Amino acid sequence: MFVTISTTGTAGNPATDLGYLLHKHPDKAQAFSTSYGTAHVFYPEADAERCAAALLLETDTLALVRRGKGKGRGGAPDAALAQYVNDRPYAASSLLAVALSTVFSSALRGVCDARPERAAAPLPLRVEVPALPARGGAGLVHRLFAPLGWTVTADPVPLDTAFPEWGDSRYVRLVLESDRLTLAEALRHLYVLLPVLDDAKHYWVSADEVDKLLRAGEGWLAGHPEQQLITSRYLSRRWSLTRQARERLELVRLAEADDSEVEDIDNAVAEETEAEEKPTPLAEQRRAAILTALHASDAARVLDLGCGQGQLVRALLKDARFTEIVGVDVSVRALAIAERRLRLDRMGERQAARVRLVQGSLAYADNRLKGYDAAVLSEVIEHLDLPRLPALEYAVFGHARPRTVVVTTPNVEYNVRWESLPAGHARHGDHRFEWTREEFRAWAATVAGRHGYDVGFVPVGPDDPEVGPPTQMAVFHRDDTEKEAKAA
Repeated sequence: MFVTISTTGTAGNPATDLGYLLHKHPDKAQAFSTSYGTAHVFYPEADAERCAAALLLETDTLALVRRGKGKGRGGAPDAALAQYVNDRPYAASSLLAVALSTVFSSALRGVCDARPERAAAPLPLRVEVPALPARGGAGLVHRLFAPLGWTVTADPVPLDTAFPEWGDSRYVRLVLESDRLTLAEALRHLYVLLPVLDDAKHYWVSADEVDKLLRAGEGWLAGHPEQQLITSRYLSRRWSLTRQARERLELVRLAEADDSEVEDIDNAVAEETEAEEKPTPLAEQRRAAILTALHASDAARVLDLGCGQGQLVRALLKDARFTEIVGVDVSVRALAIAERRLRLDRMGERQAARVRLVQGSLAYADNRLKGYDAAVLSEVIEHLDLPRLPALEYAVFGHARPRTVVVTTPNVEYNVRWESLPAGHARHGDHRFEWTREEFRAWAATVAGRHGYDVGFVPVGPDDPEVGPPTQMAVFHRDDTEKEAKAA
């Protein structure tokens, strides 16, 4: 079982930096024990112009037999002899994927203290796997790797060169090439897709495999066109785990799409502002407008209601003026993703003391949300059914009663400016409604009058003279100075 990873060098960036990135010295041949054999790392060539690292896995077939996983779950043999006579020692599989993650664990995470700038930058990479099982043929190999930025060569291996009439085997010789990916991204692709193509695992697939899949698939799996096939095969077709993985990936996709209002839409907005400048995504413009409103209100303790994966929480953490930040969401999974993205477990004690993530529904009064300077409802209200809005209104404006409330929501009138959005369609599949400027202002004025707030309106994004801005924002504020003085 064999894989090579090679790169080329340039002036000032020798190819041998690959040794730093993999944390394996090119001048040494090293061996590592695994549960099912020994992994050897060596460099067939290593100079400034070109460097290639090889991972050779020698499997202990008896260990596989003893543990009853000679072919893995999802690929059980039809006869007893198959557990002794099989392709496990030769063909890339989940055995090789686990060896990659074990031997190159730091590289898989993109960690390299010696060359951090190289670890974060794309490299000219070439990956070669001489024997790769491909249940689905070379066409599936292309469908899995090509969308990730790889140039794919998958040559079928004939059953027997002496008898070409026998046709091709289920194995391919794989060559991947790209200059757009980091080494960590390349390793994560291999870690997930090698066992997917083999369609078998050599170990029992338990619930923690979902976390492994989502960690390795972060940034690419949620939007992959073959996501369903990948999750199903990686999790050995265990329906409950596959459903759980798809639900969590859908949360990722929805949050990213909702936060950016779809990349094409953001780019269209930015192009209208100034073609020569680098486009500023609408999501960034929205966060900047929210921060400006919070600064103007002198808020220090802030609630992010419907925080999703924590994009706004992350922006608030970067500003020292906000001393306490609480992210609230009804979805436990979304909060788990936010916690990982914010890296709360790695924060310093002082920084971690500023932020808290709590699970809660905005449709119910919650005493934990009382006493804060400001609350933000960023792209939240349009995800609620209209009959549920009064409950949210009372929970936020009537019960929690922060001094300032910032609400943003799409302006449906602006949708006609996006050619990529079909007529009559909402910007997001989960939007229950999208309001015109008049509808939003009427709702906001009613809420403000009912609960003792003043309200002002701020356009977010380019303010079209005919249809208004893409995002509309209301800033509610109540001044209790006179009441407090009278009470005193």
